[in-house]
Amino acid sequence: MNINNILYWIGTLLLTAIMCFSIYNYFFNYDAISGYFTHLGYPTYLVYPLAIAKILGLIVIWTNFSKILKEWAYFGFFLNTIMAFAAHYITDNGGYLFAAIAFIGAALSYYFGKNQRP
Repeated sequence: MNINNILYWIGTLLLTAIMCFSIYNYFFNYDAISGYFTHLGYPTYLVYPLAIAKILGLIVIWTNFSKILKEWAYFGFFLNTIMAFAAHYITDNGGYLFAAIAFIGAALSYYFGKNQRP
């Protein structure tokens, strides 16, 4: 296993872990998450669709089903992590660290995974 594969798996597992933590909270701690969304200025009706989009994005990344869908999944995770970082940073509630780590994980996974795509 070369360094590119190791960095790909580190990034993919990091992104997956943070997104799974997020998905879990969206479904099982809805009241707390909807409070965070309200505090950050986002509508609460986005909580469940965003959780479902994250699930679908992870499935696409892990299955290599389609190169085009995989590109869109990474794009969605990049947008999600950038907006999450900005929202947490602007409101100064300290939650921006996980968004930054997820962005780094997505970047590592995307960049070093290019050779592993079908």
